[in-house]
Amino acid sequence: MIETDTIKSGTAENNKKFVFTTAEKTRKRRHFVESLFFSLFRLSALINASALIIIVYFMASRGWRAITWTFLTQPPMDSMTKGGILPCIVGTVCLSIGAIVIAFPIGVASAVYLNEYAKPGRTIRLIRLGINNLAGVPSVVFGLFGLAFFVIYLKMGVSILAGALTLGAMSLPVIIGASEEALKSVPDTYREASLGLGATKWQTIYRVVLPAALPSIMTGGILGISRAAGETAPIMFTAAVFFIPNLPTSVFDKIMALPYHIYVLATAGTEIEATRHLQYGTALILVALVLGMNLVAIIIRTKLRNKMKF
Repeated sequence: MIETDTIKSGTAENNKKFVFTTAEKTRKRRHFVESLFFSLFRLSALINASALIIIVYFMASRGWRAITWTFLTQPPMDSMTKGGILPCIVGTVCLSIGAIVIAFPIGVASAVYLNEYAKPGRTIRLIRLGINNLAGVPSVVFGLFGLAFFVIYLKMGVSILAGALTLGAMSLPVIIGASEEALKSVPDTYREASLGLGATKWQTIYRVVLPAALPSIMTGGILGISRAAGETAPIMFTAAVFFIPNLPTSVFDKIMALPYHIYVLATAGTEIEATRHLQYGTALILVALVLGMNLVAIIIRTKLRNKMKF
């Protein structure tokens, strides 16, 4: 009897050791896999950050000597080999602001309809499929569309308005997608509580859902501004011209723009090599302008987010 109890006790202890060893091996394997994937994520972030630093350094090292007060406040002169880029800066700001003013309310309204009002079905699936496909359409296609529809058919001519409408149409899929995801992230309890207190559906959306989702919706606006400010193909068909020294006075004026100006200096200028520093300087200003507009949007988003916490 004593021998039997001893054998059972030893077997149980061996089983415990086996279970403990197996659990320890499993834990170590999971820890290794977790560490491996975290390392890959860190490496990906490092590669992206390094690429940004290298690009900015590449442009800054070759274009910093072009950036002077004259460069920022004067129009191009002597076949664009001297002078500055003030008309280009003003034109880019006008196009970016115009595009976001047009695209942001339409995009948010579309997202509200798709998420809050539309009933699930084949039609809504087709609409979402179309929006997703539009996000992948090359920018030159939007440029040709803007040329055919806004410039020629609607007789707007090459103008700020035609360019802003084209860029707005190009930014819509990004804004709609980001806005719809922001609306989905608002808990249903917010809607139920508002409706339970007697608010209508529109009052619930306007006073409860949209304010809660607005900080995340601003992310779509930031992406829209970034894409609109840096595009060349759409504006070269609809808004930008080779050279015009005067600043715009109406939305029907032609303009110069930083992306198209860089393209002109690098491919169609009279002295391409002699203006190489101007090309990099203009590119550096474009990057700084985009980062500046993004920074303003991020600050607004942060203030809205902090306000919602209270």
